[in-house]
Amino acid sequence: MVTTTPPAIVLQDSPDFWKCVKFPLQSKISRYELFLGGLWMLVPVFGWLINMGHRIIMVHNLLHNQPAWPSLNHPGRALYHGCLTFAGMLFYSIPAFLCFLIAAYLHAKNIHLTIIALPVSLGIVCQIIAILAIPGYMTQYCIHYDAKEIFSFSKSIRRVFQAGRWYYLAWRNAFICLLLSFLGLLFFGLGFLWTSVWFWQVAGFSFAGAFAKTMPHKEKTISS
Repeated sequence: MVTTTPPAIVLQDSPDFWKCVKFPLQSKISRYELFLGGLWMLVPVFGWLINMGHRIIMVHNLLHNQPAWPSLNHPGRALYHGCLTFAGMLFYSIPAFLCFLIAAYLHAKNIHLTIIALPVSLGIVCQIIAILAIPGYMTQYCIHYDAKEIFSFSKSIRRVFQAGRWYYLAWRNAFICLLLSFLGLLFFGLGFLWTSVWFWQVAGFSFAGAFAKTMPHKEKTISS
C-alpha cells in the first residue's frame, strides 16, 4: 500500500482555523519542541520567557521561508527574545498601570467610588488597546529582530488596522484555542503546561499569517 505524507502547514495557510490548530502538531520535530517547551514551563519565569522567545524564532523562520523547526535548540537565544518582547508588553501596559495607580491612591484617600471609577475605566480601556496592539509589534519584530519595532505603538496600531478581517480571524483562533488549552488541567493540572505552549504557538502562527497577508510590499519577506 502506498502512503502519502500530508503537505506541511505553512504560513500562507494561516489563519485557517484547523490548520492553525494542527500547526504545532504536524511533525515529529514540532511535537518534540512542543514537549520540550512544556518541560521548560516547569522552570518558573525563565521557562515562560524561553517559550515566548521560541515562538519569536519560529515565526522568524516562517517569515523567511525557512522551516519553523528546530527553533528551540538555543534556549539562551530564545530567552533573549522572550525578555525583549516581554519588556514590550510591560511598556504597552504603562498607561493602564498609571490609571490603576491613581485609582488606588484615590481609594486610599476615601474618595467617592464614582470618581475612582473614572481612572479604573480608563485603565481597562488602555489595557484592552495594549492587548490588541501587542500582536502588531510581535510579528514585525520577528522579521528582522529589530527592537525599535517593539516600542513603536503607532506602528503596531496601524498594522492592526491594515490586517483588517485577517486580524479578527487570528483573534478568533487565539480565543478558541485559549479556552481549549484549559482542558489540560484535567490531566492532573500538569497537562496545562503543554496545552498552554500549544495555544501560544497556535496564536503566534495565526497572527503571523494575518499580518503577513497585509504587510506593505517593502516589508514582506514571505512568498505570495
